Amino acid sequence: MLNNKRAYLLLENGSLFEADLFGYDEFDDLCAEIVFNTSMVGYTQTLTDPSYYGQMIVQTFPLIGNYGVNPLDFENEKSYVRAYIAREFCKEPSNFRSRYSIEKFLIDNKIPALCNIDTRALTKQLRTCGTMNAIILKSFDENDKDKILKELKNCKITNAIAKVSTKESIFLCSMRPYRIVIMDFGCKKSDVYEFIGEDFDVIIVPYDTTAQKIKQLNPDGVLLSDGPSDPMENTEVISEIKKLSQMNMPILGVGMGHQLLALANGAKTKKLKYGHRGSSQPVKDVNSGKVYITAQNHGYVVDRDSLSDNMHMRFVNINDNTCEGIEYTDIPALSIQFNLKLCAGAQDSNLLLDEFISMVKERKTNASK
Repeated sequence: MLNNKRAYLLLENGSLFEADLFGYDEFDDLCAEIVFNTSMVGYTQTLTDPSYYGQMIVQTFPLIGNYGVNPLDFENEKSYVRAYIAREFCKEPSNFRSRYSIEKFLIDNKIPALCNIDTRALTKQLRTCGTMNAIILKSFDENDKDKILKELKNCKITNAIAKVSTKESIFLCSMRPYRIVIMDFGCKKSDVYEFIGEDFDVIIVPYDTTAQKIKQLNPDGVLLSDGPSDPMENTEVISEIKKLSQMNMPILGVGMGHQLLALANGAKTKKLKYGHRGSSQPVKDVNSGKVYITAQNHGYVVDRDSLSDNMHMRFVNINDNTCEGIEYTDIPALSIQFNLKLCAGAQDSNLLLDEFISMVKERKTNASK
């Protein structure tokens, strides 16, 4: 239930919003990068997606929590979200799959939340000014505003991938015909399940695993997973992926993995004004001209103008023409910026996964001849 406590949300540009506290309220003043998500459903997946590490999420859909929470939908065992903001939270969910309310989830995961706030006005600020830092205050004095804003500009997320990656290798399945190694930069369970449903042994390894150690695992292919924050910070990881690229084994990059693979092969990345976060992002397959509706969560993209001759831009974002996928002509690799499953329900929803699996199986068959 609402605790009737008021709070204040102060943006880096000086805008101030009043709201009610919801969820976990035993915190000191809290600052984070604030972003918005346009999904109408899937709040459980959003809250457990490691790519949101350290961020404050604004939901543009006005009512959150109406179908409750089911741990079977979690993308990760824990949430890395710093704070959560919605126009209204449903206190009494109604769904046969619901196990408990979103408020219990927020309290259990120590996530402060704000409600009874004008999320439309807040989102317009973020679209106009771009992603910025924000702070949640339990009390506010106008005389302290300049000091708070100065400190707010220094709030920064660091070492995000190291904090969400597995600490030890995880072996899933055994004695299957093919083997996939997943480099965990913030891997989602749904991506892992895509391979478990096929003929693959799956090994999830920490983000800092060397290319040589991965080679010793004898994989038939490597998945570079999604993850949070600025890809260019991970210089040592990029160096190891460059070595992997030279080993002639099939590689599939997803999200952060897509960006790291591009950096390892000489491209550049840049930060978007307010990112792509939601489940209705349109992308076009340049090869076929077909448009897909995808789920995405990222604040950085590969700069399409930095692609070299060995990189073919396979997918492009319909809204802003940014690069959404790359095929490599000199190595057996391809990558996508959006979620591995293109769109739920479509017959070709696993298009890229199917292409990668075919690449893996074909190369192993040829190698055995």
